Amino acid sequence: MGMKPKIFIDGEHGTTGLQIRQRLAARQDLDVLSIPEAERRNRAAREDFLKSADIAILCLPDDAAKESVAILDGQNSTRIIDTSTAHRVHPDWAYGFAELDAAQAQRIASARLVANPGCYPTGAIGLIRPLIAVGILPPDYPVTVNAVSGYTGGGKQMIAQMEDPSNADHIDAPHFLYGLTLQHKHVAEMQLHGLLDRRPIFSPSVGRFAQGMLVQVPLHLDDLNGLASMESIHEALADHYAGQSIVEVISLEDAASLARLDPTELAGTDRMKLFVFGTEGKGQVNLVASLDNLGKGASGAAVQNMDLMLGL
Repeated sequence: MGMKPKIFIDGEHGTTGLQIRQRLAARQDLDVLSIPEAERRNRAAREDFLKSADIAILCLPDDAAKESVAILDGQNSTRIIDTSTAHRVHPDWAYGFAELDAAQAQRIASARLVANPGCYPTGAIGLIRPLIAVGILPPDYPVTVNAVSGYTGGGKQMIAQMEDPSNADHIDAPHFLYGLTLQHKHVAEMQLHGLLDRRPIFSPSVGRFAQGMLVQVPLHLDDLNGLASMESIHEALADHYAGQSIVEVISLEDAASLARLDPTELAGTDRMKLFVFGTEGKGQVNLVASLDNLGKGASGAAVQNMDLMLGL
């Protein structure tokens, strides 16, 4: 056994970084480098940590992530997982959704640059792409994506707004809709990696719960290709995710037995469940992804990608 791989979390004090740190704390097979909190804004110190890592996991706002990438530019030994939105539609970066298609896990494993997906797009693309790949969903279908996330998706600032009544920007609402101009920064990756020709309408919301997420994609069967049915849609999803453990497609029988779906069901896990809801013969389905916005939606995916890159 040679040297342990060195992992540096650039931004380990943020919400995603802390979660990754917790996931790696018990790992004996890694050497996790940690910058003292007082030094985290010291560019020279960060530069040393970035350059000495085998993999740097960037848990930073977009501009700071681009700065870290620039520090490592032309210096090919450090591999990067960027959890920001900065590089998710960049052609030089592997998109870090391992279940995207049959080849994606290998693409991530061999990449130097990996863009970790957004939480909402993980659910949306997870539902949409397999249906486009087999020709059920036309790429020009007018897709709408409606979603609710736990408030930790907004990072430290939103956590404080939701949890602290004395906060100047306290949010009192039990649930709120945002992204009202339909310009949310996740739309680009949903369209590109979802293989959609038309820009999807994406309406995100936040509920008064910390972790969890439901992403809904409703479809009219008459507007799909061929004789699309609940059965054929379910089969396409089940086939796409067969043989891997992280994304689970729930049986039509089990989905039909549910009276309600709890967005916090998978909180604390790194898995995702996909459901096909509707009534056979009624011409409509609602596809739903359930995941933890910080699990498969962020930190869990980053650790999954790190393990792929390290061949673990």
